[in-house]
Amino acid sequence: MKKIMILGASILQLPAIEKAKEMGLEVIAVDMNPEAVGFKVPGVIKEVISTIDTPAIVKAAKRHQINGIMTLASDMPMQSVAVVSCEMGLVGINEDTALKATNKAFMRDALKEAGVPVPLYFRVRDKHEFLDAVSEVRARNYKCIVKPADNSGSRGVDLIEENSDLDNAYEYCKSFSRGGELVVEEYMEGPEVSVETLAFGGDVQVIQITDKITTGAPYFVEMGHTQPSRLEVDDRERIAKAAIAANKAIGIENGPSHTEIKVTKDGPKIVELGARLGGDCITTHLVPLSTGINMVESSIKIALGEKPDFERKWNKGSAIRYFKAANGVIKSITGIDTAEKSKGVCQVSVVHGVGESIGEIRSSNDRAGFIIACGKDADEAARIAENGLKSIIISVDKGN
Repeated sequence: MKKIMILGASILQLPAIEKAKEMGLEVIAVDMNPEAVGFKVPGVIKEVISTIDTPAIVKAAKRHQINGIMTLASDMPMQSVAVVSCEMGLVGINEDTALKATNKAFMRDALKEAGVPVPLYFRVRDKHEFLDAVSEVRARNYKCIVKPADNSGSRGVDLIEENSDLDNAYEYCKSFSRGGELVVEEYMEGPEVSVETLAFGGDVQVIQITDKITTGAPYFVEMGHTQPSRLEVDDRERIAKAAIAANKAIGIENGPSHTEIKVTKDGPKIVELGARLGGDCITTHLVPLSTGINMVESSIKIALGEKPDFERKWNKGSAIRYFKAANGVIKSITGIDTAEKSKGVCQVSVVHGVGESIGEIRSSNDRAGFIIACGKDADEAARIAENGLKSIIISVDKGN
């Protein structure tokens, strides 16, 4: 029996753990939380280790003599995935690619050097460099945005307006940067999409292009996704070309990737990319619903050195929409049953329930829940999801 190590055993990695067991594999799950939901799957071998404790993960991987290693929807374990792959001769990314896929500064440098379209950007490490970079971006007549170089999920992202408090913007972003480096760049205006790809033996295949809805300024948290993209054909072709070039620029030859792109007046430009499956249920739910391709299963096969199935089974629509709620303590959530019974609704999930505090949406962790829908095309799927969302009422106690 082949053995697969999956870094992370939270709800994000649960689909990979369950799929691997379904495929008849021995699963070694790694998570620092001994009560992680993935550890509760029958037959899973439990390793209570932080997914960023690379030396400990290497030791565990060698002890179990694994045949493959992967993660799902999380950037933090990528360095560990790369080190284990290299030390044990497994299929996967190397450490250089892992760095470029998780650090926005190194990512930007690699893409720019390869001629892949990116926004005007500056790497900064202190407030003086930050202020200089903001001035330079504004001097080019661009709006300005600042991001931690090494975080994800919209954490620390801030749009700098003309009247923004620059000291606060700097400190807010800096507080989310693990290494202390920030990226100040042109705020790209235009439709935003993500591109889901699978690579095997250097062949990068675009599986699906997803339209994205965010909260907008200043934090840009994702509140919805729709497949397939409803952009014009020529835009989709340019997006696919840019995503493939970006994957090759940072060295992804085997495995999945999730590339975020904005279609600006100058054409598609890369927002960022991760050398892993996309989160927000995009690859675990939306892609199978819209294409019939199981990207989780394909990624497991690639990690084991087996050729994945790239063949599209159908062309349908799928969508996810996240709940919005007022700030306060959640008193009640009603309408879930009504939404679940609606034709085309596939799933309704509550992330923050009764008794929990909910505040301004600044990162993906702040969203209260979501609804997933499918339809004959993107328009129908989006309509079903949005109508279902209207059925759900979240009452909160706003306090004094």
